[in-house]
Amino acid sequence: MLYAHDGQEDVLLEEDIDVGSGEPADLIVYNDDHNTFDWVMKSFEEILGHSSAQSEQLALLIHFKGKATVKSAALAELRPKREALVDRGLSAVIEGR
Repeated sequence: MLYAHDGQEDVLLEEDIDVGSGEPADLIVYNDDHNTFDWVMKSFEEILGHSSAQSEQLALLIHFKGKATVKSAALAELRPKREALVDRGLSAVIEGR
């Protein structure tokens, strides 16, 4: 398996995770310069089912830290959510644990 180094830790990338497994993974969203807080929060509420307060906290973490884990679940559950976030213009990846 290949690991990517994000500057602080090695992470297992989505393409390296066994597709048929229920392996735990993290959906991570990165900061960008074109999406508004309102759009990011709305996306988290509609796609991930997060509350308004949770969405706001995650948007702030992403803004100040550069990225945040927005959901942890099995890979199969995260893939369509990542695609939906990407379709809305967010920078999202899945990392295995």
